[in-house]
Amino acid sequence: MEPGRCAWCGTDPLYVAYHDQEWGVPERDPRALWEKLALDGMQAGLAWITILRKRETLRAAFDGFEPEKVARYGDADRARLLADPGIIRSRAKIDATIKGAQLWLDMRERGEDFSGWLWDFVDGAPVQNGWTSMAELPAQTPVSVAMAKALKARGFNFCGPVIVYAFMQATGMVNDHLTGCFRHGQVRGISRA
Repeated sequence: MEPGRCAWCGTDPLYVAYHDQEWGVPERDPRALWEKLALDGMQAGLAWITILRKRETLRAAFDGFEPEKVARYGDADRARLLADPGIIRSRAKIDATIKGAQLWLDMRERGEDFSGWLWDFVDGAPVQNGWTSMAELPAQTPVSVAMAKALKARGFNFCGPVIVYAFMQATGMVNDHLTGCFRHGQVRGISRA
């Protein structure tokens, strides 16, 4: 670990790049948020580095996580995905991703903005935490519990409060870079822009 960087990313170059460039940066694009939620769902029971290593293959297999395409997947697509060794070959996770695309489209067709709906849980602005050690980081919060409950009520799967909190951290809804991490202040500055 380099001094001044959150320890969770270790030294793997892919993980370090993810920490340094993506994690905690506020994401407002509805499609990108759905992709991240789908990837976090794929991660359930696995290490995040596994998803990072498979992310490009997952994007290719799921047509760039374009909800319009994924929502139309049928049995042939499920069979193709289950046979693809480059992705997470879980029928339940594949089905959850397809269903998530359908739900995302349904929300859009009813005039709901997926991004706005999610960001409303944090009043539209990133929560700026001030953790000084990894031991302080929560696995879930009352907000992630509420968001998970709301997602499940809409029909989304693989979105429990712990997965949702990881999603919130990754998409910048909360700034959980440690205060000693060089990215803490940078992400705080991005959040105010």
